[in-house]
Amino acid sequence: MTPPPLKPAPDIHARNRRVAAFAAAAAAAMVVAAYAAVPLYAAFCKATGYGGTTQIARQATGTRGARTLSVSFDANVAPGLDWSFEPETPTIALRTGATATVYFRVHNRSDRDTAAVAAFNVAPENSGAWFDKVSCFCFSEQRLGPNESAELPVVFFLDPRLEQDHTMDDVAAITLSYTLFAAKDDDAKPVALAPQTAGAGAPKL
Repeated sequence: MTPPPLKPAPDIHARNRRVAAFAAAAAAAMVVAAYAAVPLYAAFCKATGYGGTTQIARQATGTRGARTLSVSFDANVAPGLDWSFEPETPTIALRTGATATVYFRVHNRSDRDTAAVAAFNVAPENSGAWFDKVSCFCFSEQRLGPNESAELPVVFFLDPRLEQDHTMDDVAAITLSYTLFAAKDDDAKPVALAPQTAGAGAPKL
């Protein structure tokens, strides 16, 4: 009796190549997903106020609410930037729907031309969805000459719809916080895109 033909042995090298190719493709997909997640996360924060991200309004609201909240301002300078930075008014009382303009004083203490960009958020985090900026120095890079000073404005309002958000029921005070960082180069990107606004104040540079 003739024995059945033997099955060919699997090509181990070919199988290893297939496994390696699959692993490389999976790794590449994860890298792409990770990079894509960054702008998606940023867009999510801007749209929802998650993490204390403020909103951008093209114009002030014409609606006034019933609540008045305390809004405080915090100014910080990151290591590597020889500037002083402080709010002219530490705290204001603001009715929802009313527009406020506050100024921050900056001074370049160095003997050379220097540029800076601002990172920002508000606390508590759930208030970010209702904190609307009409104009802000944080929308663009700021540049000062040696020992030059400037007043930088922020125009904003608290959306009166926050009164319908029950997570805001016990919130009586909001803090808007900025940190200035040295711009890496002349092409440094701003933290947020400047909206097209009507009648918004410009930095006094």
